[in-house]
Amino acid sequence: MQLHQLKPSKKKAKKRVGRGGAHGTTATRGTKGQKARSGGGKGKAFEGTKTPLWRRTPKLRGFKSLYAKNNIVNVSTLESKFQDGDNIDPRALLNLGLISKIKPRVKILGKGDISKKFVINDCIVSKTAEEKIKKAGGKIEMRLDV
Repeated sequence: MQLHQLKPSKKKAKKRVGRGGAHGTTATRGTKGQKARSGGGKGKAFEGTKTPLWRRTPKLRGFKSLYAKNNIVNVSTLESKFQDGDNIDPRALLNLGLISKIKPRVKILGKGDISKKFVINDCIVSKTAEEKIKKAGGKIEMRLDV
């Protein structure tokens, strides 16, 4: 198709009523009533007698905390997933699938028993977990504070 082959569209322009001229006083809107007024008619959200969708849907309540909760890993999990003498940091925990993301922080809790020696880096460690790790001969380097 080329420029000289284009034809004007045959789309009919919308009738502009209420601008004087042939349609007189009511401007084809009928007499009185909601739809005869300017701005009249039902809103877009109107659904007859049915409860509208925006009222039927549950509202999101509450808020998302800026201080996200820590990823929690227990000492017993470390015992089963890691070898003796391994370095444990958030990246290693993520690779094994023990945490879903590193973003908040990782906290190691003292649930369970431990017999292997671990080196813990970049993690928050509870007091009971710290005691159990040190008792087993492990150590904690670069400890994060809460």
